[in-house]
Amino acid sequence: MKNILVVDDSAFMRKIITDIIQKDKELSVIDTARNGIEALEKLENLNVDLVTLDIEMPILNGIETLKKIKDKHKNLPVLMVSNLTKQGAELTLKALEIGAVDFITKPNNIFKVNSEEKSREIVNKIKAIIYSKPNIDIKLNKKNICCQQNNVYKNNKVKNIVGIGCSTGGPRALQEIISQINSNINATILIVQHMPKGFTKSLADRLNNISNICVKEAENGEYLQNGYCYIAPGDKHLVVINSNDKIEIQLKDGGPVSGHKPSVDKLISSIADLKDIKKIGVMLTGMGSDGAKGFKKLSESGSYNIGQNEETCIVYGMPKSAYKIGAIDIELPLHNIVNEIEKKLEG
Repeated sequence: MKNILVVDDSAFMRKIITDIIQKDKELSVIDTARNGIEALEKLENLNVDLVTLDIEMPILNGIETLKKIKDKHKNLPVLMVSNLTKQGAELTLKALEIGAVDFITKPNNIFKVNSEEKSREIVNKIKAIIYSKPNIDIKLNKKNICCQQNNVYKNNKVKNIVGIGCSTGGPRALQEIISQINSNINATILIVQHMPKGFTKSLADRLNNISNICVKEAENGEYLQNGYCYIAPGDKHLVVINSNDKIEIQLKDGGPVSGHKPSVDKLISSIADLKDIKKIGVMLTGMGSDGAKGFKKLSESGSYNIGQNEETCIVYGMPKSAYKIGAIDIELPLHNIVNEIEKKLEG
């Protein structure tokens, strides 16, 4: 039995989250806390396997509480609970930088808080985190120079595409990857990170501030440029097509693919269909199997595919699924992936 501490200033949310967790035979809510101070006090006396932590609380907010948890309980996984707002998105991404493993969002409609879909999401994330090894320790060198750089290949025809898929643990992994990429990379980068609407814009902005290339949320109808990184919006599928001797971004509606929207499978499959392009696939940390089929198709189109290794993944789910079906050429630690990308682009 794994013990969870639920921290939320709302009695209603504490009860809802507790009830959801208690339904699973492998999980138990050992206690609850109304604020950060109370949570820190209880952590001193309890054997806790994971903390669910509300971001916006009085007395001591979630961000400050998280910092103190990481100081005293470095290896204790923390799952943030966030509002579906711009401020909630920005605070959530800050929490992920500090060391939270992942997050769940509160539905705008309180009647959907304990829906079957939300209940399944909460339990699955908690169990995936507890039974994995959240051991990435990323130290960022903050910069704010993106889009001021002059990529020498910017106006050249795009001939190289790097497609990246990720989920749980992805934002921190992307910070490691994107911050290392050279400003003169002769390629376009396309990313699907499983996140809700609004969160992907905040993610793009934060990555933009630590990158030598231009990172932005993808827009429908724009053409790919070298030295740019495009992130799929949280409520749209991102695909790319050949168009007038260029490569065009199309944002699609429709239902989830492989359980997700945006879907890694959807993006990567569209990259596989492109002609006369060198393709590199990168599968990063994430829960589930989204992307495996797309990476297999990408491999069959002649790509070179890299998977993040188990030791550096928060959750070794998506890379493992792709690796098991022969869709990954090489598995590498997170910190070695950019060097491998650059080597293949130069080759």
